[in-house]
Amino acid sequence: MTSIRIGGHEIGPDQPPFVIAEVSGNHNGSLDRALDIIDAVAGTGAQAVKLQTYRPDTITIDVDTPAFRIGDDHELWSGQNLYSLYERAHTPWEWHEALFERARSHGMEVFSSPFDPTAVELLESLDAPAYKIASSEIVDLPLIELCARTGKPLVISTGMATVAEIDAAVRTARAVGNEQVLVLGCTASYPAPASDSNLRSLPVLATAFGTPVGLSDHTPGIGAPVAAVALGACAIEKHVTLARDDGGVDSAFSLEPAELAALVTETRRAWEALGEARIGPKASEREGLRLRRSLYVVADVRAGDEVTEHTVRSIRPAGGLPPAELTTLLGRTFRTDVAKGTPLTWDLV
Repeated sequence: MTSIRIGGHEIGPDQPPFVIAEVSGNHNGSLDRALDIIDAVAGTGAQAVKLQTYRPDTITIDVDTPAFRIGDDHELWSGQNLYSLYERAHTPWEWHEALFERARSHGMEVFSSPFDPTAVELLESLDAPAYKIASSEIVDLPLIELCARTGKPLVISTGMATVAEIDAAVRTARAVGNEQVLVLGCTASYPAPASDSNLRSLPVLATAFGTPVGLSDHTPGIGAPVAAVALGACAIEKHVTLARDDGGVDSAFSLEPAELAALVTETRRAWEALGEARIGPKASEREGLRLRRSLYVVADVRAGDEVTEHTVRSIRPAGGLPPAELTTLLGRTFRTDVAKGTPLTWDLV
C-alpha cells in the first residue's frame, strides 16, 4: 500500500508531507499550557497533534531499584526513577477530551500513543482517527493487535527495532485485516544525534514492508526531516513546545512554534522539489532559454566584410547560431549589409 488515510488526510508519496506535532510531556503539568501548545501548533500549518495516553501505573510500577532508573549517562534524565518521570510527563486522562476538542476546533487531526488496553478504550471513546505505536511498544504485539482491530490506521515507530521486530508488528496488524500502516524511521534516543538517523534506510523500509514511510525525529532542528522527505518520507513527527527555555521533560529536543512552521514550509518545499525523473528545459525556464547565448553581429558590417571576432561574438540573448559555430564562420564574408544587434544566421554569410 503506497498511501493511508488519517481522518481527512491522505498520506503517501503523492501528497505533501503530513506533519505531526507531538505534545508529549511539554505541557509541564498544566492543561492550559497543553491547550496553548495546540493553539500554537494550529498556526504553523501542521496537520496533526499527537498525545501520549498512559498513567505511571499503566507503563511501569512504583519500584526504585536500579532496573527502574534511567542510566547515569543519559543526557536528559540521568538517574531518574521511571515511575517519577512518567508521573511528571503523563497527560492526565481527564484532559484528553478538552485537548481533542481544541485540536479539532482548529481543523487538525488529533490522535495518541496508547500504552495499554485501557488507553485504547479511552481513545476509542474520543473517536481517535489513528493509533501511534511508540518505539518501545513495537514488541507489544497484543497491544498492536488490539489497536489494529479498531480498523484505524497504525503509525509505527521503529526506534531500536530489528527488521524481524518491525516485520512482526506489521504482520500482526495485517493478520487482523488492517492494511493501514505507516512505518516511521526513528532513533529512540533523546536527543538523537543526526549521525544516527540513517535516513538512507527509509526507502529500504518502504520496499521491505510495502507501506508509506516517515520519520519520527528527535534530532535538533529541521535538517533531518527535510532530508528525509527527499528520501521518501511522507510523514514527519516532531516534539513541540512553547519555549525550550521553559524546561520540561522533552523540551531539549522539541521545536518551538516558529521552528515547527519552518519545518512545515521546508518539508513541503523539499517534496515539491522532488518533481519527476526528467532532464530538460522546464516551463519556468522559458525566459531563460530566450536569453541564452548565441552568435550576434556586434558591429555594423557591409557586404563582403569578413566575419571576425570583432564583428561576431557569442552574447546574450538567443536567436542566432549556436556559439560552437563561431570557428566555422570566422574568415567567411557577409552576403549583405548587416546592422549591429542582428542575430547571425547562415543566410547572412
